[in-house]
Order: sequence, then structure tokens, then C-alpha cells
Amino acid sequence: MHAALPTALLVIDVQQSFTRRPYFSAQGMAPFLAAQNALIQGAQERGLPIVRVFHGHAHSDSSDPFSRSSGMVRPLEGLADFEAAFTTYKTRHSALVGTGLDVWLLERGLRRIIVSGIRTEQCCETTTHHASDLGWQVLFVPQATPIWDYRLAAAQTLAALGQGASAAPLVLEQFHQAMAADDVNDIFSH
Repeated sequence: MHAALPTALLVIDVQQSFTRRPYFSAQGMAPFLAAQNALIQGAQERGLPIVRVFHGHAHSDSSDPFSRSSGMVRPLEGLADFEAAFTTYKTRHSALVGTGLDVWLLERGLRRIIVSGIRTEQCCETTTHHASDLGWQVLFVPQATPIWDYRLAAAQTLAALGQGASAAPLVLEQFHQAMAADDVNDIFSH
């Protein structure tokens, strides 16, 4: 049996800001939060570091829910409370651009990351590919990454590809790690 690589859980953009976006839907949020909170609990029980990443701009436009001055750049209601080993703010899709997260992970010898958080097809997928390109082993947990439908300018709806396994087929093909409904042990044992 091989020893597991030193691992960190990334909780990306699980923040109240999204509730102010026109595409936000509460539908599907309960299963997402259950999966996200199970990952957090699993990491805590194993003594693994949990990284909190917020998408937050420093500008002072408080009408922008992603501006730190808006009061919305805070944990999403329903997210389990946890003490983050590292908290950072990003302004790009990848949590590894301009945040110091890459250096923090390397300094601690953390060679594997578990990606979870909001927006499967945006920040979570981008961070997953970026981290892999930089040499990290990456596990992507689809149950802990929601996706929503979007309205196009032509007033047609671009339906999200779905939740879970159908949401991001390319990222899942390479990095997928399924999570049983009430058991995170498989996630942490790989």
C-alpha cells in the first residue's frame, strides 16, 4: 500500500456573492452544500489543510457583489464553518493566479489538491487544469461544484450541461473523483 500524497482541500468561491447574480438558482444548492460540507468535515477529521479562496475585487463599488466593500464576499450561508489554513482573494478564474496559493502549497509540500467550490465550468475547472499543468495531482469532486443555466443576449437560455458527472465532461474525464452520498473516505484515500 502506498502512502497518500500530502493533500489540501480547496474551497473555491463558496461565497454569498453568487446569490446576487441573475443566473443564481437555489435549486441544487442543498446537495451541493451537503457534499461540500462533507468534504470539509472529512478534511478536518484527517487534519488536512483547508484553503478558502474568495473571488473578490478591491475596488470600492459596493453595488458589485464581488467587491470586497459589498459585504457579500463572505462564506455562503449553509457552508460549514471551518478554520482556513490559508485564505486568499482572487480576481481571475484560476485560484493559482496572483494569489500566492501556489507558493503556499509548495512551501508545505502539498502535492495533491482536492478541488471543490462554485462554478464548475469557470473557477473550479480552470484551477483544476492550471494545477495539473503545474504538476499537482488533482481530484475534482463534481458533487461539490454546482453549475447554473445562463441567459444569452438573444434571450435564449443556454442550459447548463447538468449537475455532477455531466456538468464538465472534459475535466471529469481527467480528474473525476466521485463521492458517495454520505461517504468521503474514497476521496481522501486516493
